[in-house]
Amino acid sequence: MQTIEIIGAVIGLIYLYFEFKASKWLWPLGVVMPIVYVWIFFQSKFYADMGVNVYYFFASIYGWIYWNKHKNSEQGILPITHTPKRFFFPLIIIGTLLFAFIAFILVKYTDSPVPYGDSFTTALSILGMWVLAKKHVEQWWFWFVVNIFSCALYVWKGLYTTSILFGIYSIISVFGYFKWKKMMLNQSYPTMASVNSSTVNPAK
Repeated sequence: MQTIEIIGAVIGLIYLYFEFKASKWLWPLGVVMPIVYVWIFFQSKFYADMGVNVYYFFASIYGWIYWNKHKNSEQGILPITHTPKRFFFPLIIIGTLLFAFIAFILVKYTDSPVPYGDSFTTALSILGMWVLAKKHVEQWWFWFVVNIFSCALYVWKGLYTTSILFGIYSIISVFGYFKWKKMMLNQSYPTMASVNSSTVNPAK
């Protein structure tokens, strides 16, 4: 188990690097990584996490298509944006329904040792992946919570390599949020940098 965990962790860190940089190349890795984690989570009886990785596989294909299809004509990339406020309430409702449905399935039909924790992280992950596919900066909020809870669950289950990876994820989620905020500001005001540079005193 540890060897495949290490493989998954390496792929995950490379994926996170591209996500941090808001690079579209995160999506090809997003197709490969779920294949590894489906096996890991199946062996560990984290059935909801296993299922959500199947979702990640198809969501990554969607993300690749969406990011390439909706490129900014000037910069050649999909711009980072805020999640529209009108989506907040529907996301809360959908997340609650997902949690309840997944928890019901896990409690009734599986031997999952942590059905509610598994359901919580899975429901948030589904929402977070959708927000990421839309390239909304708030996707980092979802991943921070998911990563913190997942880290604790994997320590409890003995998946120490995976827990370390998710611990790193949780820290980078904070930096990623501020990184994307800065990138969003720069893309929103493309002339700001040139204005500032033109006013700098050369003798300073």
